[in-house]
Amino acid sequence: QMDVHGRIREVLAETVREELAPEHRKSSTEGLTKALEQRGIINDIMKELKFVTDVSEKEGTSAPKPSTHFVDREPLVLDKTNIDPTRRYLYLQVLGGKAFLEHLQEPEPLPGQVCSTFTLCLHFRNQRFRSKPVPCACEPDFHDGFLFEVHKDSLGDGSKMVDATTMLSICDPVHMVLIKTDMFSETTLVASYFLEWRSVLAAENGITNIAVELLGVGSESKVSVGVLNMRLEMYPHLNKALSPEVTNTQFALERQKTAEKERLFLVYAKQWWREYLQIRPTHNVRLVKIFAQDENGINHPVCSYIRPLRAGRLLDTPRQAARFVSVLGYERAPIIGGGGGKQEQWCTLLAFLCRNKGDCEDHANLLCSLLLGFGLDAFVCVGTKAKGVPHTWVMTCGTEGTITFWESLTGHRYIHRPINPDGPPLVEQPKPLYPYRTIGCVFNHQKFFGNCQPSDAVEVCVFDLHDESKWKPMSGEAIKSVCSPGSTSSVPAFPPLCASIIDAAVTSNEIELQLRILVSEYRKDLGLSTVWDDDLSYLLSPALAAYELERTTSISTGNEEFQDAVRRAVPDGHTFKGFPIHFVYRNARRAFATCLRSPFCEEIICCRGDQVRLAVRVRVFPYPESACAVWIMFACKYRSVL
Repeated sequence: QMDVHGRIREVLAETVREELAPEHRKSSTEGLTKALEQRGIINDIMKELKFVTDVSEKEGTSAPKPSTHFVDREPLVLDKTNIDPTRRYLYLQVLGGKAFLEHLQEPEPLPGQVCSTFTLCLHFRNQRFRSKPVPCACEPDFHDGFLFEVHKDSLGDGSKMVDATTMLSICDPVHMVLIKTDMFSETTLVASYFLEWRSVLAAENGITNIAVELLGVGSESKVSVGVLNMRLEMYPHLNKALSPEVTNTQFALERQKTAEKERLFLVYAKQWWREYLQIRPTHNVRLVKIFAQDENGINHPVCSYIRPLRAGRLLDTPRQAARFVSVLGYERAPIIGGGGGKQEQWCTLLAFLCRNKGDCEDHANLLCSLLLGFGLDAFVCVGTKAKGVPHTWVMTCGTEGTITFWESLTGHRYIHRPINPDGPPLVEQPKPLYPYRTIGCVFNHQKFFGNCQPSDAVEVCVFDLHDESKWKPMSGEAIKSVCSPGSTSSVPAFPPLCASIIDAAVTSNEIELQLRILVSEYRKDLGLSTVWDDDLSYLLSPALAAYELERTTSISTGNEEFQDAVRRAVPDGHTFKGFPIHFVYRNARRAFATCLRSPFCEEIICCRGDQVRLAVRVRVFPYPESACAVWIMFACKYRSVL
């Protein structure tokens, strides 16, 4: 806040000019500290520093909290960063951007005005960071530093200080994703970049400055979006830097090894596909997807988009995981121009999570990874739904042979019972409830199977994956060579999930307040007065909680109490109407516009009559990664005049 760096630099320049005559050229730390003290800068800093006291001490002495829920509007106390002097750190600074030409005409935002912003999200070896949002401009004013611990994973060597050669063998890049958030909180993916940080190991003084050119995503993956200026630094500094020849040779060897593995896998995949077509010529129209393009337009084997993912303590059950994935937004990959074709883009997990929305493939890949993390035998299925629209969903195989389909966009689950096409005509066949029509292949992080049954219709499909006459398998070794996270894999490691930073009570109150204003204004335009019934509003809470519980667990509870409470609250001769609706975004105006499209809801909001009382209740259920389920219920009670 005080721009300490800037002030110290000024003092340093003055000190060097004034006090250090040519005879004593060596500046000492003491000299500099003295100069800073003389100008009162150290005292200013000491005054400004707010020390974080331990929570345990505070808890013992603090006054009892009031029962209402309030949020401290005090500035956030930054987390203390404990730097372990025995560990090696990579300090990455973003020192501004330039040449973001799409924002050349963007006017300077006025103070307090809502404007579009850029946010940079980073992931390196299980550590995630996010920059402060900066206004979109041709030269966005990024000024952020991120401290990554280099040895996060291995416990054996974790206690030792990593040397340069060990770090040279750590080939995980720093994955950077640039997100643009517009005025209506809609996010778009601008760029996704893998930073090769090991060039700093060959830098003279352990510091290197680089300019990173970011390219667009999808159909614009060859177009420059802008340039970020960055500085990389190792802490503590290396005793001896590596020579640039050593680092360049290492990079070349890694590239060569990866390319060779990918080439061998491609040869194998072509051979596998030829054999698959020889089984039946009609197989060439089945949706057997072996490779898929990521957001940068690079092809990867589909198995590499999946990896067992544990959610730590953020998700407790597989069904809760399915609910979490379903509340992440759904958006088809953007396409320029018409033609109705589907632009294909399977996002890396970091890009999907940071944007908080993605296509059905992104949802299915994440759900499959989470279910594998929960110890289930999960696969992603590629096929079609009604009208031949390509679609992906998730399947789990039970130990008893039960096949369950999971729809990643809704969280619904369906048990699959195959129809026997050879059965006698009078035998009753199961009626499929799922929306899926055909299935071409199933895969996870270790296995890939192409469907070679006579019909690829899901309803007659038998999911006995061990039967090679029904499912043609790919070699597990071949998949492992390119898909296992390891030294020479072109697929980024998965980032960990982050806990939600949304305060459910505060957000619920804010949306509810905005909706009350919107309803009152809307009724005013119709010449109607609005009287709110706070008691009735509160009674709607249990219903909203029950709806969310039902979505997560498929169990409906508490309905009797809710109905009983409403009957007691609505006097004889009065009518009660209620309308619940569910959203995955927190924009009150947009939600209100959607509600008005429903005739039931409009009937409640525009209710005319005697003793009309309106009620609205909002309940936000936060999930990891700032995803949330928002339930809104509008209700009214009025005197029935017949």
